[in-house]
Amino acid sequence: MDRYSRQMLFSPIGEKGQHEIQNKHVLVVGAGALGTANAEMIARAGIGTLTIVDRDYVEWSNLQRQQLYVEEDAEQRMPKAIAAKEHLQKINSEVIVHAHVDDVTSANIEELAKDVDVIVDATDNFETRLLINDLSLKSNIPWIYGGCVGSYGLSFTVIPHETPCLHCLLKHIPFDGMTCDTVGVISPIVSMVAAHQTTEVMKLLVGDEENRRGKLVSFDLWKNQYSSINMERLKNAACPTCGDHPIYPYLTAEKETKVAVLCGRDTVQIRPSEGKQLSFQKLSERIKPLADAFLENEFLMSFTFGEHRIVLFRDGRALIHGTKDIAEAKKLYHRYIG
Repeated sequence: MDRYSRQMLFSPIGEKGQHEIQNKHVLVVGAGALGTANAEMIARAGIGTLTIVDRDYVEWSNLQRQQLYVEEDAEQRMPKAIAAKEHLQKINSEVIVHAHVDDVTSANIEELAKDVDVIVDATDNFETRLLINDLSLKSNIPWIYGGCVGSYGLSFTVIPHETPCLHCLLKHIPFDGMTCDTVGVISPIVSMVAAHQTTEVMKLLVGDEENRRGKLVSFDLWKNQYSSINMERLKNAACPTCGDHPIYPYLTAEKETKVAVLCGRDTVQIRPSEGKQLSFQKLSERIKPLADAFLENEFLMSFTFGEHRIVLFRDGRALIHGTKDIAEAKKLYHRYIG
């Protein structure tokens, strides 16, 4: 046990807690900045089994903040889940790591979360988070929400049947559709959010309910701001996920983004699961300085990045020109629109 001796000297964990950690299973959804930071800390802590799922591959722009990856991964465009597994097994060969190169959907999330004790959110979109949220409540698996952009980050731990769920909180989370690709991100905020998430994971694994964080934390490292907000009053008895009569709406295919390759065209259409009115003003402020070409009228916004042109309508529907690859189209949508 020399490997974990310093961790076991920490009295809230101790020898008993270490034994618990080594017999538990954690699912990390997403293997980007938050995913790799969480996965590395959890693996170093001696988790028994770690499952990682991600649909993307390593790019050069990832290396600034996605700490498990190296230049060779970007050169070879290695799938993130596979590259993460390879590096994690070099860090701790005792950990069983399952890697899935896949998009998390209503069709596969229950199988991915089978026999899992805790879920870590390291995704880049709220559709997947709401899917995790539904699965968490239905299967009674706690999960830790986390997000960061720029120098701002936040985290909240969802405990089924105790805390409000993400569905309850969604209107109160000030994220405004910003993404790392439109406003940037600094690596220290990734480390801070991941530290909050992994600490909560460890508390859950060792069963330390007394010290579990019950509040939503948010912080802006650049502006030296930190807040901790009690969200208990937001628990909604009418919530379709955690209320008195749950229906888990996001576990149905009807709630998923509708994607279609347009016949005879090098174009993918993406339609959000629920219609939404976008703030073209805010989007244009972020996107226009980055785009190779930009056009806007009262009905739509069109912007070009390299070989791809995105035409965005006010209800959130978009045409991604320059590809027939659905995965690539969804990646571009979440990258620039959120």
